[in-house]
Amino acid sequence: MTRVAAIQMVSVADVDSNLQAAVPLIKAAADDGAELLVLPENFPLMGMQEQDKLVIRENFGTGPVQEFLSEQAKTHGVWLMGGTIPLTASVKDKIRAACLLYDAAGECRARYDKIHLFDVSFDERNEIYNESSTIEAGDKLVVVPTPFGNIGMSVCYDLRFPELYRNMHAGGVNIITVPSAFTYATGRSHWESLLRARAVENLCYVIASNQGGKHINQRETWGHSLIMNPWGDVLSVVEEGEGIAIADIDIGQLETLRTKFPTLKHRKMDYRIS
Repeated sequence: MTRVAAIQMVSVADVDSNLQAAVPLIKAAADDGAELLVLPENFPLMGMQEQDKLVIRENFGTGPVQEFLSEQAKTHGVWLMGGTIPLTASVKDKIRAACLLYDAAGECRARYDKIHLFDVSFDERNEIYNESSTIEAGDKLVVVPTPFGNIGMSVCYDLRFPELYRNMHAGGVNIITVPSAFTYATGRSHWESLLRARAVENLCYVIASNQGGKHINQRETWGHSLIMNPWGDVLSVVEEGEGIAIADIDIGQLETLRTKFPTLKHRKMDYRIS
């Protein structure tokens, strides 16, 4: 058994304020026995405009946000995933939306750069998103071994692309993490359905930490951070505002389920199109 936590925030347009808000949430989850904690996408900054994240970008391996994550992981003796932070890209006017995983000694053990970028519009809400204007997409799938199981890392919009998660099985994935800033409009309709699909079709635990409320930039996020088991059951959820979804997961039970219900072994990958 491993206790895990999905931390929900309502981040603002100031890094220091967001880091200060994360501290008691991390401590509360650790004090409740969580060994693996996941912060949401954009946890250090929800800027007034997309370009704001360029100002706070860091080089990989150094910078105040990375130092914060390392310190918090080490202080509480937990594995801590920092939803996304802006890291330098190959071009000067963009960043990489990087999800970083730190171990209990404060060492960065994995980095995943968001692959699928959210370029969509919602006419009825007058919302337009164009992440590719400021984010350089990643191209590497990441499954990292940990003491709790093999974690497949993804971010927000990735959730809509099931082939990403299927390919994680080459790395023996059994836990999927989805730090997100899902919009209210899409989250209300699709968030839990998509998470359940990814859990059930891959027979994996899912830890999904979301932003959850109205932000200073007028953006509204759905919340409903949750932990889901491989059968699609919600083990814990926090609906709105700051909070923590926390639950116990059991990789032994997951392996038993995969043996008794071997859908992963029944996959056919060589279909012919007539």
